[in-house]
Amino acid sequence: MSKVLIAYATTEGQTARIAERIAQALQKIGHTADVLSANELEADPKEYDAVILGASIHYGHHPVCLGPLVQKYREVLETKPSAFFSVSLSGGGPGARPKTARRYLEVFLRETGWHPGQTATFAGALQFSRYPWWKRMLMVMIVGFAGGDTDTSRDYEYTDWTAVAEFTETFAKHLT
Repeated sequence: MSKVLIAYATTEGQTARIAERIAQALQKIGHTADVLSANELEADPKEYDAVILGASIHYGHHPVCLGPLVQKYREVLETKPSAFFSVSLSGGGPGARPKTARRYLEVFLRETGWHPGQTATFAGALQFSRYPWWKRMLMVMIVGFAGGDTDTSRDYEYTDWTAVAEFTETFAKHLT
């Protein structure tokens, strides 16, 4: 079985939850999966049989730390099974714009020169409880304009966990 590195860059935590779910699914079928923050990545992707990277999108961009990380290890990533998933409200939820979410992913890959074997966009979450007051109000305006959930007394999760499971199953087919 394979040893898989799952590195993620998240702001409010939904991308980390998705990474953990992917790891659990891979572990159930016998693979080893290490889930680590891309911000503090101390592991060397060379030590793994496969790599999955995931990142959230905020204001149209993936976290700054991810680009240099991909560029540093791009040659390694190109030699083994690799995948990239991107998480945003554009990917699903109120006012979803799947083509926009896909474009964010494609721009990131073009800028880094990475060609992962598999990619996906997933819907994220509205984490009102984790936002500072100004972001909470900004998100109420944005989401309200799209006809979405604006009750700031709770959080909303839009991630399609079936799509995450299918992504993982497809990736697992490329592992030994």
